[in-house]
Amino acid sequence: MKLLLVGEVRDGRITTETAELFGFAARLKAEVSMALVGNVGEFPAFSGRLYRANGGNEYDATFHKRLVLDAVERERPDAVVFLHSSLGWDIAPRVAFAMQAAQVSGVVGLDDGGYVVESCNGKMRRTVRPLTSRAVLTIQPGAFAPVATEGTPELIAIEAEPDSAIEFLGCIQPERGIDLTRAGVIVSAGRGLGSADRVELVRALADALGGEVGASRPVVDAGWLERARQVGSSGQSVSPSLYVACGISGAIQHLAGMKGSGFVLAVNTDRDAPITSVADVLAVADLAEFLPALTAAIRTRR
Repeated sequence: MKLLLVGEVRDGRITTETAELFGFAARLKAEVSMALVGNVGEFPAFSGRLYRANGGNEYDATFHKRLVLDAVERERPDAVVFLHSSLGWDIAPRVAFAMQAAQVSGVVGLDDGGYVVESCNGKMRRTVRPLTSRAVLTIQPGAFAPVATEGTPELIAIEAEPDSAIEFLGCIQPERGIDLTRAGVIVSAGRGLGSADRVELVRALADALGGEVGASRPVVDAGWLERARQVGSSGQSVSPSLYVACGISGAIQHLAGMKGSGFVLAVNTDRDAPITSVADVLAVADLAEFLPALTAAIRTRR
């Protein structure tokens, strides 16, 4: 199998998530080439062709599309693979339409020749297979572990003049106010709590443990907790010594943000929830009963 990986550059550096594209390719034992836009001093180590274009900017969909299609014409890959990022969301459909190829978005796994994607807000997974000879894929950050690669790519410059109708002014990190990345203990609230008033059970446990309160995206979207506390691929990436997941199903986007945690305690009524795949201990219990009991026990010992 032959893949064209589309790397990403931010602030003059190749993003760390780009290495996950190689992890995906390794699972398929695929031959790879890469397309990259941006002025960078170092390139990823791999054996293959790296198509690059200086000029343009790091977020110019029109310019990126032309580069990728030029590389596709030269490489004739079986699939073009993007990260499931804001850049991938923007460019992958344009490339798929130009190639008249099927697109599969948000790939989290491989199964019997097909691609596994999530559905029903992460509660279910389905396996799909493109019916076109070539495909465009986006892979979820955190779904495929980076792999160590080696080699020196053959650099191939592509000359293209930027002609975007949009001027890129730069990226601005949102003001977070709450820095979960330095927390040693995080107790996170998930939709399984059932209602906003039960967030106080999570706060009480976090307080007893001397930790911070985190949240899954559904909890933030529901307005139960502020967005600054969101953990996941669209929130903060954390690495506490102890992570307590309260009523969190374990969507791949959430797992991507807490995969660096030391010890994971999951509290859930569903013993088959995806969070169990990363939990060191699973407590199958009613949160309204378990959390106050655990909080009281911890306070008694302190």
